[in-house]
Amino acid sequence: MLAMTTGCAGTDSGMQGQEETPESITLDWYVNYSWFVADWGENMVSKKITEETGVSVNFITPMGNEQNKLESLIDADSLPDIVTIGWWEPQIQTMVDNYMVYPLNELADMYDTSFYDVTDPQVREWYTMSDGNIYGYPNSTYTPEDLAEHDDIASNQTFLVRKDIYEALGEPDMSTPEGFYDAVVRATEMFPEVDGKPLIPIGAHEFEHDGCVSFDQYLQNFLAVPYEKDGVKYDRKTDPEYIKWLKLFRKLGSEGYLADDIFVDRRTQTSEKISEGRYFCMLYQRTDLADQEKILYANDPDKIYIAVDGPKNSSGDDPVLPVNGIVGWTLTFVSKNCKDPERAIQFIDYMLSEEGQKLIYLGVEGETYDMVGGVPVMKDEVKEILSTDRETYDAIYGADDTYWMLQNNAMQLKWQMELEEPLKQLAEWTYPYSTYLGQYDVIIREDTEIGRIFTGCGNLWGKTLPRLLLAESDEEFDEILAEYVAEREKLGYDKLMEEETRQMKENKQKLGIE
Repeated sequence: MLAMTTGCAGTDSGMQGQEETPESITLDWYVNYSWFVADWGENMVSKKITEETGVSVNFITPMGNEQNKLESLIDADSLPDIVTIGWWEPQIQTMVDNYMVYPLNELADMYDTSFYDVTDPQVREWYTMSDGNIYGYPNSTYTPEDLAEHDDIASNQTFLVRKDIYEALGEPDMSTPEGFYDAVVRATEMFPEVDGKPLIPIGAHEFEHDGCVSFDQYLQNFLAVPYEKDGVKYDRKTDPEYIKWLKLFRKLGSEGYLADDIFVDRRTQTSEKISEGRYFCMLYQRTDLADQEKILYANDPDKIYIAVDGPKNSSGDDPVLPVNGIVGWTLTFVSKNCKDPERAIQFIDYMLSEEGQKLIYLGVEGETYDMVGGVPVMKDEVKEILSTDRETYDAIYGADDTYWMLQNNAMQLKWQMELEEPLKQLAEWTYPYSTYLGQYDVIIREDTEIGRIFTGCGNLWGKTLPRLLLAESDEEFDEILAEYVAEREKLGYDKLMEEETRQMKENKQKLGIE
């Protein structure tokens, strides 16, 4: 399976500690996100990494649709040297089945066994396939043990309100359908415009082919809708508490409080509107608006978004908000087209090492931070730019996980500096509700019967959710929901739930969760 370039096999030091400067090489790195715009070679961190490793990077990102770009690269057998894509992407199996990516363990055995020192054994085991190989390594992973050991791991999911409007309303309780409805209506009446533009009462993430996380997963998590009951995967989409809140949003929509924009806007348009403070409230990932939040804070600290108690179930239970599980967020692969797989695995190992992670997170000591009493302290001028202008910060310094593709959140906790406002409040609000839910992450192959059911059910929900929210009455809502359930059953939903239950039980066993 391996067609290696020549090199010294079996080295265990990688690039760390080499006395001579490594020969320069440029690796092409495909990152499957159109919004990723970081460059390499101008900022302090990338320069330092190149100095340490001899590797420069040429980032390649899709200009338009990510799936189309990735598929075209695979179809043309033109994957770049290194590839980073979401762990759930079906193309992963295609790449493995067609021998388009190297097993990282075999690269490590031949070229750099430090791979086994800088990676987590539990994570490696999780991602080892049936053939005994691990092809992609994840970023942003947490294990159940990480959450047990730390009380400052934040979930990304928040219910946000614009501070000045929320306070002008008297900080209303928005945890009940009645209170939520009243707050949205009053906010729109009191603030029909913000800075000369119409207020958008409710904001959300993108509506995609399989739904909208704000109105399905996030809302369900705030309502503490269970993932399982009696050891069987639970149908969260028909949960009575969830349906009650969806009907509330339907009512708001029928009265004009769900703007047409939210159904069509992509992240770029949503981010622009966030930076203008145009939304009153949002179920949204806090990190996805971090840059815009800093802009708002710099302009007027009263016009930022703050996290508050959002929708709750009838019992008033706390939300159950997930953190990244052992699956992480993205997987990084070395392509069989790689011009120098030896240098690629050594480069990846450096990025995953403590030295690499410290650099990726903190930056260059003496330039971006100083160690004071064994604790990293960010320089004031660096902090100022990070707090006000992320684009400039990335261009000059390139730390704070600008290069997130191999970040190790758990390792970085040891250097974690106290968050500054306005981001501090958003993160700390989630601490009491952060929960490990990685046992419910499932991987479904699209080229199987279950995969076709999974895709069909996802596409069906993606079409159904907007119809539910735009229904003119509760009666029409009920008809659409019944139609969805019936159509879903025809697609084979019961088989899908059986498979998800099987994987859930297997995941629990692997993770040691009762």
